[in-house]
Amino acid sequence: MKVAVAGAGNVGTAIARDLSAAGHTVLLIEKNPELAARLRERLAGVHVVAADACEVSSLVEAGMADVDVTVAATGDDEDNLVVSLLSKQEFAVPRVIARVNNPGNQWLFNESWGVDIPVSTPRLITAIVEEAVSVGSLVRLFQLGGGAANLVEVTLAAGSPANGSELATLDLPRDATIVALIRNDRVVVPRGDTVLAEGDEVLVLVLGAAEGEVRRRLVGS
Repeated sequence: MKVAVAGAGNVGTAIARDLSAAGHTVLLIEKNPELAARLRERLAGVHVVAADACEVSSLVEAGMADVDVTVAATGDDEDNLVVSLLSKQEFAVPRVIARVNNPGNQWLFNESWGVDIPVSTPRLITAIVEEAVSVGSLVRLFQLGGGAANLVEVTLAAGSPANGSELATLDLPRDATIVALIRNDRVVVPRGDTVLAEGDEVLVLVLGAAEGEVRRRLVGS
């Protein structure tokens, strides 16, 4: 897989290094030519280009034509939005992931700007904290499709109406799918005859309109 990372700050450099170590072809785009030159010496296996990722001509020269994933990882939200839009509209990149620096700008990072997955560090930390301490409540872990769908987690409490039920009998809405269970620190692949129990961590992919019904089935009223 070829991944383009825009922005060679601490975040972008770390992403590029990790992806390269995982065997992916990585294109790191940095506007500052001096920083780009230093990183060429430090990042073996990463193709570092000194270019402005907000300009189409620069992206063409950098080799964006065959990129599978773009990561807009600069420290500026406006730049990340422009990079995302150009990646999607000019180069038809299948998957665009954008860093949200200011949580107040989260609402802008959607499909209209070419963003498939926005990543906000404060939101992620909040979700992790909630997931760690919340039993018997529905916690949103991740947003997909510009907010059209969410990956949510429910740790079943003692009073959950789902306890003792087979997945096939839960009668979840069509717009919700249980994708995994975590039981005793082990991942369980859900099947129709899997019986839910108190303490199970249930991961559900759900469209927004169906979230209320999922909460009712797994948490209760």
